[in-house]
Amino acid sequence: MLFHEVLPLLRNYWPIVLTAGFIAYLLSNKYHKGLNRYPGHWLAAYTDWWRFFDVLGRRHEWTTLRLHREHGDVVRLGPNVLSFGDPKALKVIYGLNKGFIKSDFYPVQQAVSKGRRLQSLFSTTDEDYHAKYRRCVNNAFAMSSLVSYEPLVDSTVDVFLDQTQNLFANTGESCNFSRWLQFFAADVIGDLTWSRRLGFVEKNEDVDGIISFLGDFLSYAGPIGQMPILDLLLEKNPIKLLLQRWGITKSVFPVTLFAQSRSAERADEMAKIKAYGLQAPSNNAAGIDLLSKFTQAQHDHPEFMTDTQVLTACVSMVFAGSETTAISLSSVFYFLLKHPRCYQKLMEELDESVRNGTIIDRENGSVSWSESQKLPYLDAVIQESFRLHPAAGLILERIVPPSGIEICGRYVPGGTIVGCNAWVLHRRPEVFGWDVDVFRPERWIEANPGKLKEMKATMFQFGAGARTCIGKNISLLEVYKLVPSFLRRFEIELERPDREWKTHNAWFVRQLEFNTKFKPRPVHATV
Repeated sequence: MLFHEVLPLLRNYWPIVLTAGFIAYLLSNKYHKGLNRYPGHWLAAYTDWWRFFDVLGRRHEWTTLRLHREHGDVVRLGPNVLSFGDPKALKVIYGLNKGFIKSDFYPVQQAVSKGRRLQSLFSTTDEDYHAKYRRCVNNAFAMSSLVSYEPLVDSTVDVFLDQTQNLFANTGESCNFSRWLQFFAADVIGDLTWSRRLGFVEKNEDVDGIISFLGDFLSYAGPIGQMPILDLLLEKNPIKLLLQRWGITKSVFPVTLFAQSRSAERADEMAKIKAYGLQAPSNNAAGIDLLSKFTQAQHDHPEFMTDTQVLTACVSMVFAGSETTAISLSSVFYFLLKHPRCYQKLMEELDESVRNGTIIDRENGSVSWSESQKLPYLDAVIQESFRLHPAAGLILERIVPPSGIEICGRYVPGGTIVGCNAWVLHRRPEVFGWDVDVFRPERWIEANPGKLKEMKATMFQFGAGARTCIGKNISLLEVYKLVPSFLRRFEIELERPDREWKTHNAWFVRQLEFNTKFKPRPVHATV
């Protein structure tokens, strides 16, 4: 009876009903969990479409920084999303055993093989799965393992320096330096993972379109991750994945296909490791690669580590290893070129270190990891570059545990998405000084021990807590080796010194229009 009375009203007044329902939806978003008390862009309170389009604009890191400078330590980025700019929030949000889990932003970045998601250490939201996975592979990424990886990195560094000489320094050709450094980082990952470079540097080309694919994939993941349900309609559509599992359609990520091919080439060798474990080599000069170590983990933990987990770990190396390290390397070189005083000061340190024996005067000008750790100004330059241009340009999202929690004196209800953005944390004047927008490496040398500890604790370029980037040490190895080696071998200049580079926040903030020229540098002249 009631239905027959209501139906004519709905039929006659449906525009009013729809409008009222839409307004009610917007108001419920605005006052959701009492988050209306936190400031931000006015549209962010009503809909996630605001941050979707802002991230799609590729400069969201500057939007977040501006909002925090205007409104303070807590900014609302969506109806259920808060960004925290106070460094003290790090220990709560990312601290151990706090009960926070990753949001649905991360599964958007899962690779797919045969219609099934590949849950990596980075992309899984299952904390128990992550803990088991990390225990299996943790040893492969420990700082103590750097010694065994350095020969593999040296192999690519040598080729990269020689190819730079042949392709650019000897010819005077302009170099798209950001892209060239990404070729280097990708080849290092190939050497580290499979003991085989992927061919980017030798060929000076994007092998199998992998770099382009990664760029497109991250450009997709950044904005889509702001509204993860869109991914279920697009790339991770359940029907689409089911058809792939049935073999009706075939769609494999190029990176996954590449990893499968490289691993298949060494299938017999890996079968022996899986069965008997790694045998101590008679000559370990070449280093033990990650595929071998992941397979050793499969031997040690057969109850968890499957062929899929080994494949996922290899794919993750390509996904995460090339983009972020290339961004960090580009930042170091760019800031040096934009600040000639700092460039000159670092060169004086390198030359003096060769003269006094801190750096061995090798034929190709390369610098070892242990030598790089004795160069204080190099360390200051790299830390300052990490500070001013961290790779990640979005907040690292976490979900508040159901009981709710207090963050920096503010109670945040359970289920709220919270996070910090490195671009905000790294420009806190009370931590880094009044000139936070200036590239000044000396701040890392002038700081007293207490201040230096505070500065390092605020650095967030690799994340924090249990989900800190597991490949952090490998990335540091690459950066601390290549920068001094390259500077000893070549003089670098910007093709257009009057121009600033452009950036593209595809969740990792990569650089564009960073074009340079190189001149050979007399490596032994300073000895």
